[in-house]
Amino acid sequence: MTTASPGSATGALPDASSIKVVDLFSGAGGFSAGFRAYEPDGPGSSPFQSVAAVEYDEAAAATYAANFGQSHVANVDIATWNPDPYMGKVDVIMGGPPCQGFSALHRNNPEKPKADDPRNRLWIEYVRVVAAIRPKIFVLENVDRFLKSQEFESLKEATADGGPLADYALRWKILNAADYGVPQARRRAIVIATRNDVGDPLEHPHPTHSREAGPLQPSLDGVDEPEQLRPWLSVGETVFSLTPKKAPKTDLPARANKPLGVTLPGPYKTTELHIGRNPTPLSLARYDAIPAGGNRHDLTGKSAEIDGVETYLSTESWDKHSTGSGDVMGRLREDRPSVTIRTEFYKPEKGRYLHPKENRPITHYEAALIQGFPLDFQWFGSKVQIARQIGNAVPIGLGQALAKAIHRRLKG
Repeated sequence: MTTASPGSATGALPDASSIKVVDLFSGAGGFSAGFRAYEPDGPGSSPFQSVAAVEYDEAAAATYAANFGQSHVANVDIATWNPDPYMGKVDVIMGGPPCQGFSALHRNNPEKPKADDPRNRLWIEYVRVVAAIRPKIFVLENVDRFLKSQEFESLKEATADGGPLADYALRWKILNAADYGVPQARRRAIVIATRNDVGDPLEHPHPTHSREAGPLQPSLDGVDEPEQLRPWLSVGETVFSLTPKKAPKTDLPARANKPLGVTLPGPYKTTELHIGRNPTPLSLARYDAIPAGGNRHDLTGKSAEIDGVETYLSTESWDKHSTGSGDVMGRLREDRPSVTIRTEFYKPEKGRYLHPKENRPITHYEAALIQGFPLDFQWFGSKVQIARQIGNAVPIGLGQALAKAIHRRLKG
């Protein structure tokens, strides 16, 4: 296990008066990292302590263990996890059940998950754990389409009179991570539930940023002075200014360890994730033909000489779908937040994931910075496994904003 020092990705563990947290569907620990990043009294002063984490994916669980301690990580199916030892001993439960079943990416896919997709049913396990532990507050994160699902309607029924969570009041809202200092326009549904004996329902934190500098915003609890909205952070300023000048490597260093008993590649610091694909000559020619802020539409009608052969750069499919997504083969705009970082951000054919200036996709390192992960965060897994952990994570800045609001309520 990697032991952290104060000021590192994990920081020093809080004392006995800390706010105890359980992280369900924890993944690599984006939510926990966001809560730990909230340090009201300086480095190492986070009031939150993770006492349990549940994650089925072994590489993601190993990453969580490397950063937050292996003793409380359960690498199991949540349906088999026993929450009874934590009954009455936990203040906050947080988690984001797998959201692929709700994703808009599947909306027009004939093979999209059905309404009874088991991934959509995992929220039931979340409710089971909450009902057993009975925290003061629980937070559920999912894609924005979750708020239109039958599962969300069932969740509301669970908190209605006669339901297993009838003594909780729900608040739900779609938040954009860019509004909380994250250089990424990522919209997510955030459901906050407050136990009735804690007081009035906790509301969502006010934004700290906006597309342009905005008017003064009142503090959520009336304690702080009103705050001026700052403009959204751009990827050029916050991410690509930190990118190494050397070309990305194609492979991770040869290294392995077994923090949870299973040997996996790693650990790797975020700074070691400056890796990318080995693009074909056709891909390189396409990248070169796409201008700043451009996309696949800029390839229509263009050819380039590749290995002595004049080659058409677009495809028949792209040319036929002139009104489709403008993000495919798109370049990130240097002066704006990025688009949503998904699990295959290293494939520009999946979205706007080309470097703003260089002829390459963004690297794992750059994607991790866009999500807000610290430079010394430790990662386990293959290139594909780590990319999945990065793309599935809750952005650190969004988790930090939620942590601040929860801390104010519980310790105010």
